[in-house]
This record gives sequence, structure tokens and C-alpha cells, in this order.
Amino acid sequence: MSILSEQEIAEFSADFNKNDKNQVASRAARRSGLLEASFNDHVSERLNQVFSTELDIGGVTDQKHSGRCWEFSSLNVLRHYFGKKYKVKDFTFSQAYNFFWDKIERANAFYDAMIRLADKPLDDREVQSWLEFAGQDGGLWGMAINLVRKYGVVPSYAMPESFNSNNTTGLIDSLARKERKDALVLRRLANAGKTDELEKTKKQFLNEVYRIAAVALGEPPKKFDLEYRDDDKKYHLEKDLTPHQFAEKYLGDFKFDDYVVLSNSPNFEYNKLYHQALYDNVAGGDPITMLNVPIEYLEQAAMAQLKDGQAVIFGNDVLKQMERKTGYLDSELYKTDDLFSVDTQMSKADRLATGEGYATHDMTLVGVDEDKGQIRKWKVENSWGDKYGNKGFYIMSPQWFEDYVYDVVVNKKYLTKEQVEIAEGPAIDLKPWDNIG
Repeated sequence: MSILSEQEIAEFSADFNKNDKNQVASRAARRSGLLEASFNDHVSERLNQVFSTELDIGGVTDQKHSGRCWEFSSLNVLRHYFGKKYKVKDFTFSQAYNFFWDKIERANAFYDAMIRLADKPLDDREVQSWLEFAGQDGGLWGMAINLVRKYGVVPSYAMPESFNSNNTTGLIDSLARKERKDALVLRRLANAGKTDELEKTKKQFLNEVYRIAAVALGEPPKKFDLEYRDDDKKYHLEKDLTPHQFAEKYLGDFKFDDYVVLSNSPNFEYNKLYHQALYDNVAGGDPITMLNVPIEYLEQAAMAQLKDGQAVIFGNDVLKQMERKTGYLDSELYKTDDLFSVDTQMSKADRLATGEGYATHDMTLVGVDEDKGQIRKWKVENSWGDKYGNKGFYIMSPQWFEDYVYDVVVNKKYLTKEQVEIAEGPAIDLKPWDNIG
């Protein structure tokens, strides 16, 4: 390691002070903060509230202090579908219900992985990836749909939000600690060849995970009464529905198999289907795959689906160039490079390769403004409540889409014939640590 000399420090200071603009920038930044001092108010000129295509939906949802954006955005798409079909815009599904079952299924997947990898050392990179993922509440569209297929859905009133579903830190910590301790036991039994005791112990551990989830979230309802008043004020009541019956009857014609995740990760080869086993949350469910293509295919498919009247889930790096107050998502929103007189711009591929870029959030596209095929801006439904943006809705520039959107969930009918063939073919397995967005 090279030693930083006093002479070099003095040179740095002299260079800083020879330009008066540095002192001006420093005063502004220290007074109001880096982001406020570099805020570009000209973005408002292109991010207005008018869209050429806009879905007629109700209000937004609120995931509170949890990482359940993937469940919120997935269930938002389903509730918009339900709302349009049955003329009830503000009907909502219970995120807590599917979240409960995710904790059970994900624990089962974790225990199976620990048994499968028992012959590898604890510091093996794959083992470490699973241990780091233990108890987490983040996820993807495919994971949400695996849960819906196996466990159905219920209205939000049938299993309402609670403190621990809205604030998942305590539950995540408890589950992660338990599952990591359990992993040591399962590894020892597997390496000792004690198959019968291994299965019995795993079942005991899953029973304890169920207990933890039930204490924290309450047990899921086995039956409920569907009761609502539609937008025409007509009253509806159907008694004693199971979650499966509800999903089959009211969402049965939503063809989950017709949807594919289009990803844009330029650090991986395009026109390939990739599989990330770390996210396979339900044993026997669909593997979590994504078709990697250039960004223009994500834009075209998303716009086509919106123009056909259906919302689009998209994964993104929401904390980059975003302001909660205005709801602006624009690559030129904060001009911090101008403030510092440096250049920190990187390609999307380089951001992914270095960990600077990452899909941290899922939201829903519910509108687009375009002129003769040229996209001007997007309307975004977030799940952070109605106090941010325009009553919970955000506005995204086309450049932000290209820079910080990593995947969209769209119907296969918006893909090319070649893309459909790839999406329905074999997938390339990724390493658990591969960053594909």
C-alpha cells in the first residue's frame, strides 16, 4: 500500500482552493445537502402529468418498512385486472397472506439447499450466498406467482396488514438467525448420512418457522366471504370461498404462463434465457427465469401492453436519480458531477459488473406518453403510500428507463417469434452471486 504524503495532501488542498467555484459549491452543499444543492429543476419542463395512454385505476398501496415491493407490484397487476373485469377499482388483495406463505416456502428451499450443499465448506461462495439470503423479504414476479398458484389469494380485509408485515425487520432477523443455526444442524446430519433423522429434523424446523410466522403475522384464513360494492354501487357477496377457489374463479383467465420477464443486463449475453436458482422459492413451482434482450425490446413491449390496457411490473434501481417529494425519476435530476467537477458516469454494464447498479425495487407502469412511437415519459405506480409524488404516482423519463430499469414482465405476444422460442427453451444457470439486475 502506497503512503499518502503530506506534500500530496497540500497539493490537493491547493488545487481545491485555486478555483473559487469550489467554495461556492461547498457552501451550498453544506447548507442544503448534496442532492438539494445539485437539484436540476429543469426536469419539470418534460415531466408533466399528461399521458397519451393512462390506465384507469384506484389509489396506491403502501408496503411501509418492508421489502415486499415484488408482492405489492405483482398483486397490483392482478388487482388492476380484477378491478377492470369486475368494475371495482379500489379492491385490494392481501399482501400479508402471500407473504406468510413465502416465509414457509422460502425456509423449505433454504433447508433443501443446505442439505444439498452440505459437503461444501461454510466459506464456499454458493453456501455463503444462501446464508446471506436467509430470512430475506425481497423477491421477484415469478416468486409471487408461484405463491398465488399454490396458495391462491384473499382480499386485504381477510388477512389485513399488521405491525410485523408493515415492519419486517424483526421477523427477518429472527428467521435469518434461526435458519442459519438450523443449517449447521442439517449439514452435520447430512454429512453423517443420517437420512431419517435429517428428514425428521427438517420437518421440525419447518414447523418452528410456521410458528414464528403465525405469531408474527397471524395464521392465514382457510375460508372467507367475498364482499364488495362495485363502481356502480352494486353490492356483491359470495360466502365461504377458499383462497384457491377465489383465485380460480376470479383470476382463472389470467394466463400466468403467457408472461415472461424481459431483462436488460448488458454485462450478460443478449438473446439468452437465464435461470437464478437462488430465487426458486416454491418447490415444484416454476423456475425463476429471465430473457435478456436489448433495452428497446423492454420499452416496446411495455408500451404495447399498456396500450392494450394492462399494467406492467418492472424492476429498477429506484434510489438512483429519484426525488420522493415530486416523484421525479430522471437521469439528469441531480447534477452532482457538476457540483464536484468530476465525472462518475458509467455504462449500465459497468454499473452491474461493479455493484454500482442493482435492481432494488419493483414498481408498476400504468401510463405512457408517446408521440408517433417516440416515448416522452412514463407514469409509475409505486407502493410507498400516497404522500409522495402525485398521490403516490411517479413520473419517469425515457432516459431513466434505459439507465435504471432492469426488467419488465410482459405477455409473450409482444415478443418476436425468436424471443418466444428462446423463452420457452432451456435456460442457462446463473451463479447465486451473478448480478443480472
